[in-house]
Amino acid sequence: MVYLAGLVGLVLILTAEARVGNSSESRFCTESKECLLYDLVCKNDDYEVRHYNSVKWVSTDEEAYFMDKATYTAFRRLFNYITGSNKAGVNIDMTAPVTVKIEEKKKMWGSSVFTLSFLLPSTHQMTPPQPTDDKVYFTEMPDMKVYVRSYGGWMMSLTSSVNSMLLKRQLDKVQATYNKDYHYGVGYDSPKKILNRHNEVWYMVEGEPVCPTSS
Repeated sequence: MVYLAGLVGLVLILTAEARVGNSSESRFCTESKECLLYDLVCKNDDYEVRHYNSVKWVSTDEEAYFMDKATYTAFRRLFNYITGSNKAGVNIDMTAPVTVKIEEKKKMWGSSVFTLSFLLPSTHQMTPPQPTDDKVYFTEMPDMKVYVRSYGGWMMSLTSSVNSMLLKRQLDKVQATYNKDYHYGVGYDSPKKILNRHNEVWYMVEGEPVCPTSS
């Protein structure tokens, strides 16, 4: 029984490490040791479909009228967590990407709650240090398929909105079903990186994904 429990624990650890892997396995992750890995389902120039395994993040919420203001405050809060402001007092490696959960606004000038999340590295996927800030908490992203649009430059309110609109237009064109309550803005680069930046928009697939045909 003890042997079996140990074997199960080992399998769980290996599974966690398989979801969060070496950045050399991803062409987007150029500044961190580890990155969120995925299986490509299909793609063309308009969008791609990816499969992600369930994985754990550290998250915080911030309400604001614009994403830029919310993410600035939220980023500092999470950065404090990974640089020792946790109950274990340990530093945690930064990973990629960083995600922002963005509500689909129902009112043009209403504020929104933005959820910023850092991916926890493989060594902390199972038992991450508890936060000392009650605004910081853990989330587990489910096993999921997502529609993805990639773009360069900087992820800001305007660029994120434009690219989410373009992705929605493509998905509606092919009659794809997806969660229309929110989407994710996804960034892979630190502010100090100037060239060859990579950002994404994700919409969660509902039902069977619609693969893009060749343009």
